[in-house]
Amino acid sequence: MSFAEILGGTLSPDANVRDQATRALESAESENFAHYVLSLTQELASESAQPSVRSAAGIALKNALTAKDETRQEQHSQRWLQVDEGTRSQVKQGVLVTLGSDNRQATMAAAQAIAAITATELPQGQWQDVITTLLQNVSTTSTGLKIASLQTIGFICESINPDILATQSNLILTAVIQGATAEEPSQEVRYAAITALLNSLEFVRQNFENEGERNVIMQTVCEATQSPDSNVQAAAFECLVRIMQLYYDKMRFYMEKALYGLTVIGMKHEDEKIALQAIEFWSTVCDEEIELQIEEETREPGQPAERDNYQFAKTTLPQVLPTLLFLLTKQDEDADEDEWNVSMAAATCLSLLAQTIGNDIVAPVIPFVEQNIRNPDWHHREAAVMAFGSILDGPDPNVLTPLVSQALPVLIEMVKDQVVQVKDSAAWTLGRVCDLPIECIQLDVHLHSMISALVAGLEDSPRIVANCCWAVMNLTEQLG
Repeated sequence: MSFAEILGGTLSPDANVRDQATRALESAESENFAHYVLSLTQELASESAQPSVRSAAGIALKNALTAKDETRQEQHSQRWLQVDEGTRSQVKQGVLVTLGSDNRQATMAAAQAIAAITATELPQGQWQDVITTLLQNVSTTSTGLKIASLQTIGFICESINPDILATQSNLILTAVIQGATAEEPSQEVRYAAITALLNSLEFVRQNFENEGERNVIMQTVCEATQSPDSNVQAAAFECLVRIMQLYYDKMRFYMEKALYGLTVIGMKHEDEKIALQAIEFWSTVCDEEIELQIEEETREPGQPAERDNYQFAKTTLPQVLPTLLFLLTKQDEDADEDEWNVSMAAATCLSLLAQTIGNDIVAPVIPFVEQNIRNPDWHHREAAVMAFGSILDGPDPNVLTPLVSQALPVLIEMVKDQVVQVKDSAAWTLGRVCDLPIECIQLDVHLHSMISALVAGLEDSPRIVANCCWAVMNLTEQLG
């Protein structure tokens, strides 16, 4: 069989044919590795081959060079480096040429193969001109070649130690920003460029230290959040999330000028993938500020703080919190319970917000709970319960005690609600209550009815049973 036939066989719906083809590939790989990778490259680069076969060839080539296990990865790297220079050059030339193909399956596979080769060769000081070649491609008039080359740069940045690419960071950043600007007519090119920027953010730290260059990066990303293409918008918000993780210390100016407004509007976007990234931005803000609080608490007396806490979460509470509470009511009753959605992301963000600002979360959330907890629309009932449960970690116990005392009879009753989502959140919230210091619960008033409700919940659906078990476990640990 030819290599094209073998690769086609690996895609067959017939399990016997697939197994036979897979064994043939494995045999070719072990018998003559140099011939194997060169043959795969020729199939990948062949414009006459079927798109599925070209893609399979590229994936097989990548898999011959990469492995998740570190030991196997080292073995793969050494095996590649032992291939003669002539063959390696032919493979590298073949995958680079394939980036110019009109077939997107082939270019994507070639991009991944190039990233796999560079992950082995660049740390060894080899194939130093690959970045230059890719950057030249980005400057061409061919939209397809631009996209493929930007994707390749993104894959390389994702897979290689940032220190190895540091000397070329200025060139990479210039090309990526050029492709991501609002002036770029192709939204596909912008998407590829923003994705490449996302993967390169870690090694452009020196550029972020320069105010002028930082301004250009931030302007480009902020403008991309307003793109007419939803994929570009979502990728831009994902960039903002990563920027906040890496460069919180540099964000004060941009938060005041643009990010507050952009992200609050983004959280309300009808496209869920955009809204999820905008919510994640504020979850990340909270993560960073919680970490800064921990650093402050563990700092030796008289020792200066290494980083400033700008309290973005507290400052923007009047804008962010109402949006999160609104999003809690956007549950999808048809969604799988493990499927991440806007209401779940909003609840997680609210919980982090409570941990970040503590007592200040209570006063603005409780009115929402009181107004909605008996709402005939189950979406609002569940949102009220979820909001209450989400703010139980953060405020002082003495602030929570009267609220818990007031809420417990209603929560206990809601474990018997007719709607499974409401019951589930009520049982989860009871579990959160039982995880509080035991002094927050009036045992003589609520213990019997709470245990009765939780035991009854053990006969419900699996998701209710899990939360009831968790609540009982927490209560048992508290009571010793």
